[in-house]
Amino acid sequence: MSARLTIALDAMGGDHAPEVVVAGADMARLRCPEIDYLFFGDEQRIRPLLANLPDLERISTIHHTPDAVSNDAKPAVALRAGRNSSMRLAIDAVAQGKAACVVSAGNTGALMAMAKFVLKTLPGIDRPAIASFFPTLRGESVMLDLGANIECDSRNLVEFAVMGSVFARTVLGLMEPTVGLLNIGAEEVKGHESIKAAAAQLRVTPLPGKFHGFIEGNDIPSGTVDVVVTDGFTGNVALKTAEGTAKLYSELLRRTFESSIVARLGYLLARNAFTKLKKRMDPRRYNGAMFLGLQGVCVKSHGGTDPTGFANAICVGVDLVTRGFNETIKTEMARIGDLTAAAGPDGTPQNPTVPNSSLPDSKAAAI
Repeated sequence: MSARLTIALDAMGGDHAPEVVVAGADMARLRCPEIDYLFFGDEQRIRPLLANLPDLERISTIHHTPDAVSNDAKPAVALRAGRNSSMRLAIDAVAQGKAACVVSAGNTGALMAMAKFVLKTLPGIDRPAIASFFPTLRGESVMLDLGANIECDSRNLVEFAVMGSVFARTVLGLMEPTVGLLNIGAEEVKGHESIKAAAAQLRVTPLPGKFHGFIEGNDIPSGTVDVVVTDGFTGNVALKTAEGTAKLYSELLRRTFESSIVARLGYLLARNAFTKLKKRMDPRRYNGAMFLGLQGVCVKSHGGTDPTGFANAICVGVDLVTRGFNETIKTEMARIGDLTAAAGPDGTPQNPTVPNSSLPDSKAAAI
């Protein structure tokens, strides 16, 4: 980065705020040294934490906020009553040009409602969606929505597919990402009406990639497709299940290798391999999801993460800003709109090829 970026942090969002937020910012400072921070929250709690981290304190400014959005606050209530909350004022900083992006580990529904109200959505987008990386046998995939929209209609799912494709092309560097709709079966007759309607529309939508069709839950870790599209309820359940399964296997392995002297010896021989596996499956490595479709960069961290996970969320925001992701998605959305407008009477695009001139030269580094 050639110029310093200012990141707005909701210091009071998350299960362990503000301690995790401050410690995570200090870790991110080492990885991304060209960052300044705006901490929004209770100054009496934030100031002592920064005092113990002088290097972080020098690049940080505290904006005292009297209120914070609780984890159980309803989005509509938070939007009306949270105008002076740490979450709302951090988002306002992005809208006012005082910060390049906002990162929060707070209430997902409230964050989505506030970000949509303040930052507004891109032209043609009805709702923003939470998207993030997901480890697979083939590398990484993009999954959305992960919790922003509990109920979605076919239009929402189509928009998610388009934005997810652009995300995969821009951030993962995939020339023709494959897109799949998460369903209870791969057969066309299965699923509720909205997902079947979305599939029908996606078959004639000029995606910057290829529509694979329906996929099932076991296709996610297999890497059957590059972009997994679903509603926020299903996506969040799938994400939390995967995280829980990873922790389960980690604990079972630990117990197994502690069960006997021979098992302990076997662990010592394979320790390096298990260390690599642990790093590959660590949920903190994939912490930091973006609200796609907003006219501003907003990153949602897992509410229960630790400093390492929150630092990764900050770095996701920095990466998206420096890569000009929002500008790229605007360009790609406009191209798709032009191709759709030029479609033939049967809905088939006359020229379905999307130019690749705006793609990055290489795949984004793992976050």
